[in-house]
Amino acid sequence: MNIREIISDTGKLKAGQRILLSGTIYTARDEAHARLIKLLDSGEKPPFELKGSAIYYCGPSPAKPGNIIGACGPTTSSRMDVFTPRMLDEGVKILIGKGSRNDFVVDAIKKNKAVYMIAAGGVAALLSKTVKKADIAAFEDLGPEAIYKLEVENMPLIVAITAIGSL
Repeated sequence: MNIREIISDTGKLKAGQRILLSGTIYTARDEAHARLIKLLDSGEKPPFELKGSAIYYCGPSPAKPGNIIGACGPTTSSRMDVFTPRMLDEGVKILIGKGSRNDFVVDAIKKNKAVYMIAAGGVAALLSKTVKKADIAAFEDLGPEAIYKLEVENMPLIVAITAIGSL
């Protein structure tokens, strides 16, 4: 399923639905989220367009020679909960991670007609095979926790929370 299709109508997705996601996603973990919020609070423009974007809670490992990216499994999503309502209010539409979300995040997902999808933990090497292109988009000094722009094809995910329900 193409990211544009999801963003155009998140209401079509149902909790528990399995999808193969294709398109552009951005990785961001705790420190990257903190920096993004700091930029927004100071009135600066973020390093990528938040409106309509997909954020994958991931810190990829370095790529081995000949590979596009190293292992890129999901990080526990609740670590980003403190930042999530603001990111959704700024237009982020797709969140990808693992684990449950706090009630205030579920409410923000519903309010903003966004979607939270779960990537299976423990299969980081398999998920890396869905990455067709990877570039550092921001905060290179964070190493693996920098923001990466990833082009993914058929990334296996499970819809967990939508504007109309959750698992």
